[in-house]
Amino acid sequence: MNKRYEALLALDARGKEETIKDAVERLEKTFKAEGAAVEQVQRLEKRDLAYELKKLSSAYFVNFIFAADPQAITKLRAKLKLDESVLLQNYLQLPAKKAAEVAA
Repeated sequence: MNKRYEALLALDARGKEETIKDAVERLEKTFKAEGAAVEQVQRLEKRDLAYELKKLSSAYFVNFIFAADPQAITKLRAKLKLDESVLLQNYLQLPAKKAAEVAA
């Protein structure tokens, strides 16, 4: 049974602002390759980090809302951990959509 999730990713945008769109599209393909049904992609812009990470003080944030099998989260975490452009990743399970929202 697929559950709904939200994934917040912080991307390394150092000198690559023009390639962020390509990186987001590549990440969306990665989600779909793991069987996730992506509902929404929110590009949240570049923001300062609370602490310096890999000598970076800011990152580009992207939020994915998707439905997937719970086991897909483990695979996504492992796959994105190897992606050099992904600095941080956080997953949150969302409540299931109500029947009225699905019908709309």
